[in-house]
Amino acid sequence: MMLILRSLIVLAWLAWPAPTLATMVEGRARVVDGDTLELDGRKVRLFGIDAPELDQTCDADGRLWACGAEARAALAQIVVQRRLVCEVRDVDRYGRDVAVCSAGGADVAGLMVQQGMAMAYRRYSGRYVAEEAAARAAGLGIWGSTYLAPEAHRQQRQAQDIPDGTCAIKGNIGAQGKRIYHLPGQADYAATRINEGKGEQWFCSEAEARAAGFRRAAR
Repeated sequence: MMLILRSLIVLAWLAWPAPTLATMVEGRARVVDGDTLELDGRKVRLFGIDAPELDQTCDADGRLWACGAEARAALAQIVVQRRLVCEVRDVDRYGRDVAVCSAGGADVAGLMVQQGMAMAYRRYSGRYVAEEAAARAAGLGIWGSTYLAPEAHRQQRQAQDIPDGTCAIKGNIGAQGKRIYHLPGQADYAATRINEGKGEQWFCSEAEARAAGFRRAAR
C-alpha cells in the first residue's frame, strides 16, 4: 500500500506544470505608438499603461493638439539610441508581447506616465497609479487637456467601422473639389464616407491632412 501511495505522489509531482520562466527581449527598439515598440523583430506592448492612439487629438482650452503623435514622440525620446531590456509578462490578443521594459535602468512605461503621456491601465495593473496621480495633479501632458480615454477611443473607432490600422481623420473631397478633413466627434464625421479611388484619404494627424491640401471642417 505504501509503495502505491509513493508512486502516486511521484506521478502527481511529475504531472505538476513547471513554473514558466519570464522571457527576456533585449535590443534597440523602433517606436510604433505611445505604448508599443518593435524590438528584435517582435511587437512589444508596454505592460500596465495605455497611451493615446496615434490618431487621437486632445483639447487644451479650445486648442486641439495631436496627443497621440506626441505620445509616440515622447516614447521615441525615451528609447532613442538606448538598449532596452524587456521582461515579457503575457501575450495579448494581437500576438504582441506584453512586457515591462527598462532603458538604462529606468522603467520606460513609468517615465511615460510621469510625463503625462500615458495613463495607468488599471484594468490590468495598478503598477503606475502613483505616477499617474502625480502627473494629473501637475496637469502634465494629457492631464492638461480634455480627452477621450484611449480605450474609449478604440471602442468609438469600432462603432464607426474604421478599419483596423487606419488613422481616423477623414479627408473628404466635395462636389466642387473642396478638400475638407473631419475629426472624430465633429458634426459630419459619421456621415462622411471615404472613397480612396477619387483621392479621398485617411489621416493620422491634422498636420498630415493640411500638408495634403485639406482644411479642417468648420464643425
